[in-house]
Amino acid sequence: MKNFKILSALVAALMLTALAGCASGPQQESAGQYVDDTVITTSVKAAIFNEPTLKVSEINVETFKGIVQLSGFVRSYDNINTATNVTSAVKGVKSVKNDIRIK
Repeated sequence: MKNFKILSALVAALMLTALAGCASGPQQESAGQYVDDTVITTSVKAAIFNEPTLKVSEINVETFKGIVQLSGFVRSYDNINTATNVTSAVKGVKSVKNDIRIK
């Protein structure tokens, strides 16, 4: 019985350690968050591609925990605003950081 209690405590400690190791910090994403961000990035790129006034090859898209960062060089301020509006409309986007510049 004593060995069973020791073994149970050891298993519980290992499980708690493993669970704490899976937690993400402010600078890291969990596996699920990474997948969600990949889906958001793909959706934003598709939305930009479907916008006739924008060129997807001119705009880079990165996502971290639902926050989308746009960068690149476009031809006009209207394209910058359009890219921001198109990105904001995508499901799952929490906010948009727009670092797009004019050529």
